[in-house]
Amino acid sequence: MKIDVNHITMIYPSGKKALQDVSVHAKSPSFIGILGPNGAGKTTLMKLLIAGLLPTKGEILLDDKPLPAQEQYLKSQLGYLPQSFGLYEELTVWQFLDYMAALKSIKGKAAIEEVLEQTSMTGLKRTRIRNLSGGQRQRVGIAQALLGSPQLVILDEPTVGLDPEERVKFRNIFSEMAQDKIVLLSTHIVEDVQAVCSRVLVIHGGQLLFDGLPAALIAQTEKHVGVYLTQPDAPVPEGCQLVSKIHTAQGIRCRIVAERLPACAQTVEPTLEDAYLYCIHAFGRTGKGDFAHETVS
Repeated sequence: MKIDVNHITMIYPSGKKALQDVSVHAKSPSFIGILGPNGAGKTTLMKLLIAGLLPTKGEILLDDKPLPAQEQYLKSQLGYLPQSFGLYEELTVWQFLDYMAALKSIKGKAAIEEVLEQTSMTGLKRTRIRNLSGGQRQRVGIAQALLGSPQLVILDEPTVGLDPEERVKFRNIFSEMAQDKIVLLSTHIVEDVQAVCSRVLVIHGGQLLFDGLPAALIAQTEKHVGVYLTQPDAPVPEGCQLVSKIHTAQGIRCRIVAERLPACAQTVEPTLEDAYLYCIHAFGRTGKGDFAHETVS
């Protein structure tokens, strides 16, 4: 499978410009992490990819054909977990997945049993959804997205509500799936992207600031991350973005990103979280993405 997003602009009827001239290209196998703050345009991009919205400008091609003309094929190959999804409270887990399988024209019980096992929900398959915990409901949502082994899997905040052990389990499941599929993972948890994604997109203000290898994003942040000791209530140096504050016996240990680190800061090796925050910080400072793109297609 191949997807080409060509110079997409999305303007809502209210006048809000959600995406501005965004281009993304992907083919199987790919595991792409999408990072960005709330309102950045991530969810809009995913809704465009599932044909839930039509772009104001630009086009999306699926296997070299316009997406609107491929809608039936797309639905047969799509696994989608939106950030907010509804579950039928009165149904059991099995009944809900059976219903979703029917909508996807998936016949037989084997596919349902497979996703129940993948998501560790076999023991709860006869439990009514209204009696599930928040994390268990999230697992049901992930299970329905995996039904039928779709070739395009789009996951919007899939690990919300899961404990650390469950998050690791599902990251590994998603990684295995991506061996022969296109998997898009939108999340605020940078650790999830760093752990499993081979490619990262950074979106902010409707613009694509970076598209490339996580290691390339980190490399561009070298010498822009520092730590220093300070006292409580001391202001962050001008031009710096605070990453973290840790109370120690010696004082407050602050970690910052900046175009130019202050003299008080000692340079340290960046993480992907540092690199992401610095990318956003650079955009806020200049109004454009200064990071070079190392596009992976």
